[in-house]
Amino acid sequence: MTDASPSADIAPHDVSDDVADDVTPVDRVGRLESEGDIAADYLEELLDIADLDGDLDMDVDGDRAAVSIVGAQLDILVGDDGGVLDALQELTRLAVYRETGERSRLMLDIGGYRADLRKNLVSLAREAIDEVRQSGEAVKLAPMSPFERKVVHDAVAEAGMKSESEGMEPTRCVVIIPLT
Repeated sequence: MTDASPSADIAPHDVSDDVADDVTPVDRVGRLESEGDIAADYLEELLDIADLDGDLDMDVDGDRAAVSIVGAQLDILVGDDGGVLDALQELTRLAVYRETGERSRLMLDIGGYRADLRKNLVSLAREAIDEVRQSGEAVKLAPMSPFERKVVHDAVAEAGMKSESEGMEPTRCVVIIPLT
């Protein structure tokens, strides 16, 4: 007697063969826009609860969704050295994760704090690059957050130089290295 069960004649199938390795730019942008929408809804609720006024602007910046809140009297949402902003960004990323099941690299800016910080960091990086080029010696910058280090690394790479991070959090810093 032969086994007549349907599974007897079916070879095992590798599910990973069905998963597309390449995500099209349109799919990626759509996913990031969806993250921005989820984040905006979450942040609008937060602003309502805190009785704060602010306008939300959503964008796609490279490989991440970017949400900005602009308005008067939002300094309380930035906090000292951006601490509250960092916490709100993580909470917003968690809200996106809760809805999508996927980790988000969403960037949140409030009152232009991160935009201003980015400008200052690029200026600092350029000064350090000039110093490295003139002295031929590595320059070690002050400890920075991961966001700050990324901005500096990007500015250094754009200038055709090399950099690396060294140390352990919270004292991890960028070292700009002379070209040999």
